[in-house]
Formats: sequence, structure tokens, C-alpha cells
Amino acid sequence: MKAISASLKFFLVQKLQISNKEALQHILSGRVLVNGKKGNLAQPLHPEDVVIIDQQVIKEGKEFIYLAYYKPRGIESTLNQNIAHSLGQALNFSEKVFPVGRLDKESEGLMLLTNHGQIYDRIVHAKNHQEKEYLVTVNNPLTPAVLAQLASGVEIMGQRTRPAVVNQVNSTAFNIILTQGLNRQIRRMCYKLGYGVERLIRKRLVNIELGNLEPGEWRHLTSNELAVLQEKIALRNYRIFY
Repeated sequence: MKAISASLKFFLVQKLQISNKEALQHILSGRVLVNGKKGNLAQPLHPEDVVIIDQQVIKEGKEFIYLAYYKPRGIESTLNQNIAHSLGQALNFSEKVFPVGRLDKESEGLMLLTNHGQIYDRIVHAKNHQEKEYLVTVNNPLTPAVLAQLASGVEIMGQRTRPAVVNQVNSTAFNIILTQGLNRQIRRMCYKLGYGVERLIRKRLVNIELGNLEPGEWRHLTSNELAVLQEKIALRNYRIFY
């Protein structure tokens, strides 16, 4: 994670308007605590870190917010209030958060909303292979050959999609688990195979599940959900804001 300054010493110089020598003496004398422990010279600082000197807080820790949200069909995945039917207009939440990944306007289901930028990087970037699960309904009966091709990969946008886990639900619906997020990937895959998507619902993002949420509803992640998510995407621990 990118630090907010090069080091604890540099932060003290900037914050207290003191010399490098004075900052060095503060740290070596044990007067500076970072998250309750004595700081060290080369220590990087992160947004959530609390810095105290002589029992006075000089840097508050940033609280991170994590929400599971059911994006309704017809809502654009943007916070731009000037765009009609945008997420920014639909979401009734007082704090500033942003969506982790997108769902196209005609798709619905789970979105993770947060003010923690590294969560976005670890989930969305294709190299991280994080799972995303969808329920897809198409306009014609499925065949074993089509299901097998969806699972093995389909040529779209000049590349072959990664192998996926595909399970048939009924004659026109299937469940698919992807580890990438190409633009309108599922719709493009289905179109390439001669199908139109009638409904697309994201049910899961990594370990976070849509559950009983109704369109337009949101909830805070539980402590257990966040702990598992941190482990799966290799993040250090962060505090939840309620």
C-alpha cells in the first residue's frame, strides 16, 4: 500500500515544522508512538495509522467503510450526479464511497462500495484473479456444448477468456464464476455463442455474497466478511466504520 509520506521522520518534519535532526531525536527518544508502539526511523505511514507524540495525537487514523450494495437494473455504475439514473443519485448513504468494479446499466446485483482504494486495486486488476459469481438468464435453451465452451473460454475482443466454472440452473439459466472482468464480458461471450442475455445478476464478489439484499438496499460488511476478504486479497487489517 502506498504510504502517505516517505517515512515517519519526514512526516514529523512536515507536520511539526522541525528539522531532520529534531525529528530524529524525537523518534530515537521513544516520544513518538505509531498505533501505540514506538516508531522507527524508516517506518512508512498509512492512512489508518495513528501518530502520537508526548501523549498528543498529531495524526488521526482514517476509518474505512465497506458496504455490500444491490445495484438495481437500470442504474449506471457512476457517482456522477449529473448522469441520469446514476449510482450517485440512487445510493442513499451519507459518507463518500466508490464502487469496486462496475456493472453495466442493464445488469444488477452485488457491488462493493468503499473509501479504501487498495481494495479496488486488489479485486479489480485482472492479474489478481479474484472470483466474481453471476447468475445469467439467456433467450434460448442451453446446450451441453455451449456450457462447455463458456467454461473453457470464448474468443472476444481479440483474446480468449480465462476458464470459468459453469453450472446449469435450468434450460435457459446458468451460474458462472469468473476470475477476470473484461468489459461486458458475459454478454459478449453469450453473443459470440448465439445467445442474448435477458438477465444478469452478480451474486458474489470474492467472499462477499449478495444474500438477502433487495435492489437498492445496502449493508455494512461483517467483521468476519472483512477478515476473510483481507486474507484472500492479501491486505493488512483495517478498522471498519459503522
